[in-house]
Amino acid sequence: MFTGIVSAVGRIVSAKPLDEGVRLIVDAGALDLADVALGDSIAVNGVCLTVVDCHASQFEVDVSAATLEVTCGLVEGGFVNLEKALRLSDRLGGHLVSGHVDGVGTVMVFEPRGESWFLRIAAPGDLPRYIARKGSITVNGVSLTVNAVEGDIFDINIIPHTRAVTTFAQLGAGDPVNLEVDLLARYAERARTWGED
Repeated sequence: MFTGIVSAVGRIVSAKPLDEGVRLIVDAGALDLADVALGDSIAVNGVCLTVVDCHASQFEVDVSAATLEVTCGLVEGGFVNLEKALRLSDRLGGHLVSGHVDGVGTVMVFEPRGESWFLRIAAPGDLPRYIARKGSITVNGVSLTVNAVEGDIFDINIIPHTRAVTTFAQLGAGDPVNLEVDLLARYAERARTWGED
């Protein structure tokens, strides 16, 4: 589990094909890897991945073909948001995030509005049913609050600090983004539709 509070921006320095999937070598940037062990989870652009090798400033993860089919941004040279797994003693500054991406959205608008930035995203498939005004959503691993939602489009306000310490500094209209809806919304929907399938 994660909180959606990004600890550092890293960079994928290598993406080596596997029989089914890819092995990534990630430069961890300012993320402290001193307490990271083999088998630990790190969220990479919102995707929960298992560490298979770790060095002083880099770590390696294997990404399955199934994960690659439903995510974006896990490519050589790409900058990625990083967060180590939550410990029970940590502060929950964002919201509970599983690192299981639900789909890839598309940035419609990302522009300055006063001191902040306005972000509008189109959500794919049936994801909009889980997105609510003032609810939580994770975009590329960042915990955010939805300001408005209409149909498959939702709006978010990005404060300057969030833009500065995440990959949002490089985000633009037309870019794909990993989306994870709020866990509570998923379970509420399942409870509502129980017995219909």
